[in-house]
Amino acid sequence: MSIAPIFQSVEVKAPPARAFDLFTAQMGAWWPRGRTVGQREHAAIVVEPRAGGRWFERDDDGVETAWGQVLAWEPPGRLLLGWQLDHQFRYDASLLTEVELRFVALPAGGTRVTLEHRNLERFGAHAAEVAAKIGGGWPAMIGHFANFADAQAGGGTR
Repeated sequence: MSIAPIFQSVEVKAPPARAFDLFTAQMGAWWPRGRTVGQREHAAIVVEPRAGGRWFERDDDGVETAWGQVLAWEPPGRLLLGWQLDHQFRYDASLLTEVELRFVALPAGGTRVTLEHRNLERFGAHAAEVAAKIGGGWPAMIGHFANFADAQAGGGTR
């Protein structure tokens, strides 16, 4: 069974290096509270800045909940994250789908940020269900990022 990847794209006012930094180093600031997988709201969402790094959230008590890993760290143009959350959005070290982000400079300034979440067939019998959930979730999340990035660039909200 093959499941089509999820694609989402936004344009932000920040140049690629700044957009990459805002996406990775400040994920906890733009990701909505209460929309993560930990038992409590996140205090931080960490993307360790290197291939092989961890991707996780941390709550106010320091409890960490894994999301996956950094597969490729290529600032300012590309980030490849290994999503290791199962169909119930619980960490599963044996499951790996990929979330690739590309940051491409626009001729008039700013950056096009493109997200592709692929290998969804790896969810097995739950693949179609998960694809529908994340297909509905990524547009909102990437929209939150775009609003945050534009506000940081002095552009206000969309």
